Amino acid sequence: MRVIEKGVYRGPHLYSLTPMIRIKLDLGSLEEWPSDRLPHFTERLLALLPGLHQHGCCFHEPGGFVRRLEEGTWLGHVAEHVAIELQSLMGLRATRGKTRSVRGEPGVYNVMYVYEEEETGLLAGRLALQLVDSLLPAEMQGVQGLDRIYKDEEEPALQAAFDLQAALAALKYVHRRKALGPTTLSLVQEAERRGIPVMRLDDQSLVQLGTGRYQKRIRASITSFTSSIATDAAGDKDLTKALLADSGLPVPKGEVVRSAEEAVHAAEWIGYPVVVKPLDGNHGRGVSIDLSTPEEVTQAFAEAARHSRRMIVESCFKGRDYRILVVNGEVVAVAERVPAHVVGDGRHSIAALVEEVNRDPRRGEGHENAMTRITLNDHVLAFLAKAGLTPESIPEAGQVVCLCDTANLSTGGTALDRTDDIHPDNVLIARRAAQAVGLDVAGIDFIAPDIARSVHETGGGIIEVNAAPGFRMHLQPSEGRPRNVARPVIDMLFPRGTPTRIPILAVTGTNGKSTTCRMVGHILRAHGLNVGLTSTTGIYVNNDRVMETDASGPWSARVVLRDPTVDVAVLETARGGILREGLGFSECDVGLVTNIQSDHLGLKGVDTAEDLAWVKSVVVEAVRRNGTSILNADDPLTVGMSRRAGGRIGYFSLRGGADMPDFLREHIEDGGFAVVREPGRSLGGEIVIHDDGDSIHVMRAAEIPATLDGLAEFNVQNAMGAVAMAYAQGVPVNVIRMALSTYTSSFAHSPGRLNVFDGHGFRVILDYAHNPAGLQALGDLILKLRPHHQRVIGMINIPGDRRDDDMRVMGALATRYFDEIIFREDPARRGRQPGEIVTLLAEGALAVGFPEERIKRILEEDEAADLCLRMAQPGDLVVLTPTDVEAMWQQVLNFQPQPATRFDVEIERMVDQVEPWRKSA
Repeated sequence: MRVIEKGVYRGPHLYSLTPMIRIKLDLGSLEEWPSDRLPHFTERLLALLPGLHQHGCCFHEPGGFVRRLEEGTWLGHVAEHVAIELQSLMGLRATRGKTRSVRGEPGVYNVMYVYEEEETGLLAGRLALQLVDSLLPAEMQGVQGLDRIYKDEEEPALQAAFDLQAALAALKYVHRRKALGPTTLSLVQEAERRGIPVMRLDDQSLVQLGTGRYQKRIRASITSFTSSIATDAAGDKDLTKALLADSGLPVPKGEVVRSAEEAVHAAEWIGYPVVVKPLDGNHGRGVSIDLSTPEEVTQAFAEAARHSRRMIVESCFKGRDYRILVVNGEVVAVAERVPAHVVGDGRHSIAALVEEVNRDPRRGEGHENAMTRITLNDHVLAFLAKAGLTPESIPEAGQVVCLCDTANLSTGGTALDRTDDIHPDNVLIARRAAQAVGLDVAGIDFIAPDIARSVHETGGGIIEVNAAPGFRMHLQPSEGRPRNVARPVIDMLFPRGTPTRIPILAVTGTNGKSTTCRMVGHILRAHGLNVGLTSTTGIYVNNDRVMETDASGPWSARVVLRDPTVDVAVLETARGGILREGLGFSECDVGLVTNIQSDHLGLKGVDTAEDLAWVKSVVVEAVRRNGTSILNADDPLTVGMSRRAGGRIGYFSLRGGADMPDFLREHIEDGGFAVVREPGRSLGGEIVIHDDGDSIHVMRAAEIPATLDGLAEFNVQNAMGAVAMAYAQGVPVNVIRMALSTYTSSFAHSPGRLNVFDGHGFRVILDYAHNPAGLQALGDLILKLRPHHQRVIGMINIPGDRRDDDMRVMGALATRYFDEIIFREDPARRGRQPGEIVTLLAEGALAVGFPEERIKRILEEDEAADLCLRMAQPGDLVVLTPTDVEAMWQQVLNFQPQPATRFDVEIERMVDQVEPWRKSA
């Protein structure tokens, strides 16, 4: 077997709307060896992973996958299920996968499976292949390219012969290091149940809930509403106690000390027994209770000094240890915490009893399980010694041996739910304590003989108020009813009925994406919204470009969704990002497909226009149930997406009146939504919205400056798509009309898209027409403008990753529109030799009879543009198709004519750049 590549889909993608990991796997000779042909393979696999018996596979019932194994299935499919099972053994929600053969590549499969935590999922995929390989006959073993999935040269389990227990230990280590803790995870899961978007912001526990202006953040149980002042106050135990005492709440008498001598003096002043603990500690670290002698206080001070420079000595309340959780001023859960302990049987030592207790599957390392394993550390040994015990001591039958003086779960303690038992007086005290400190989420540590009785009668009170309280003891108590304490936190952050996400308007297609996005953004800004926009020229918030880059992928989309100033996101969504990692969002409100043309073919398994349509359709498949999918009714491949598109279906079409397609006419007559260019007296026609049986006139196409009086039909079409998106999003028609009447094709409005400059005595058009379909659309405009110009000079290029035939087609197509053609190289040659691209373009032009003397071949973009500009004479039209849009626009603005002699020499020099490649070819 050989791993070819891996992909991590973080949003909806070609194969599913669910995030998945994809491993492209070449089975090689194992293609001839399905599971039923491998002796004892199935039995050995099931012996290692008996949980596979529960996998339903295509039969959707337990035992389904075993049936496939027995009937014979390929090893890629087996690896998929093993990767799922390995994650399940970590307690992760991994239940789905699929394995598909790769078209045109015999024996090659895309093995895909869901994941919850990315790094854990990748390691599970690697270990799955290693496990499957270990079960093969020796002569068939060996997997190449495993490091392409997951690499860690220091992990023994990845280097040695496969061992399941070592593999599981490695997987558990990675999961424990990377996974969210129980508190954060509970909040994330509750948010997901509410349909609130979740974005993890670091590899710890910082998480964004919601998007744009509606977002809130959490880090464990610290929320966007948690005051920094309150958090600091809770961290200072002496200050906390003062705030509580000033509110008339029961707190122990205490004093802050800096030395053991001061601690002993304070204990004698307060009166034994006392508690010694770090002033700013947490999780019970360094806490010693029920101290009755100066010697014990001195020893406790030394222990506390390991965690803080200042300690606090307090009177020791007698009673049971309770944690009361207060959220948004209300008590939502109460747990009684019991210190780590064992119960003797008269036969086994304390150490053996601890080992037995730790076998409870609910116990794990740190916070990975409901309870934490008990460790016989120095603190436990010292505590036992105080009672005259050692780990080798054998307690009598029924004897309870406490191992720690604090009841924290992190030290092995247990929790009993007591939410329904708390006395109303104690509820009021806890609520007022949280308010006194100022915390929205607070863990009140409460000591009382019985939480069901008022502390005013029994004595006791508050010993600590904690910011960022852990939820584990309430979510998974050792005894009693689990409490969904995450729900009130999420309800506090996002009260029911309030917005949690900004609208997402996503645009995909071959041509017209950027202009459509910019038009929509312009309309939405006119509607008073802060617009976050991504496009091939950068990331924008309103008119400010916050990042200059090709921002048409998922990473850029997430940048916008993380911006707290943004009211609405308009996202250009290109093919590359969808193929690489899926969409940058889980669902959108409006999705639009401009058109599907033969571009980017022959790359990443996309070989036909139909393949490309499949890729682009992911955007409209991700439209929300109450959203709108908008399709180009003039493009059959786009129309075909209506079967998979989500939400309400809308169309836009240049073919109104008698030319309207029958399906579109029926759609409109049935009350469907469409934006159509209807015939009119003016050039470009009338833009009309049809919806629910009504026809709403928007404006004449010629009233949109970017259409150049209606001549630029491709911008009429882009404007119609923008009208459809804005209308679907609820923007009033009068706002749409006003906004588009001020949308020009200026460089400021739409850089690199039909920018016109008339300042040199001839006209220059700058447009990013980088494929045959784009050039043809631009060419239709050029033909309409030709009567007003002497010559038309064009600078043409095509990216290096297009097929040879695509380049020749581009060159041939250019001859329809230009009198003089300068073919140039794209800076991204994508592995091609210098001169190769311009030669292929020229071959296309020459093949249709275009004169050689009217063709120039130039490698560098700026030199090619300079040549075009210097060739131009008054009355000419120069058309430049740039890669570096901004640099070329500046070049046009700054152009100064050069002397004729230098001009001729420069042409000869630039053309010579291409000759070496032509000769070698």
